[in-house]
Amino acid sequence: MKRTDAQSIGTLIERFIDSSGSRDNYDAQRICYLWSEVMGPTINRHTVRRWVDAGTLHVIITSAPLKSELGMIRSKIVERLNEAAGKNVINDIAFH
Repeated sequence: MKRTDAQSIGTLIERFIDSSGSRDNYDAQRICYLWSEVMGPTINRHTVRRWVDAGTLHVIITSAPLKSELGMIRSKIVERLNEAAGKNVINDIAFH
């Protein structure tokens, strides 16, 4: 039997995520993953844990000076992460 309605695996996965009601969780996990890509290995080395809660990305940083510096450019980081995700997923970042 020949199928004429072929779809890419990416399209099928996106449809499944949407139909299962998991889009918000998927986007939150994607932002956490993109942190490493956007911020680079030097900053990622000082990052212990990341999670999203109510539109805020929470990041545990092991270096107090780095935490302070990142706090000063918080809005730029939010902008870059949302840009990498392709949509507005987070509104703020809390550094712990």
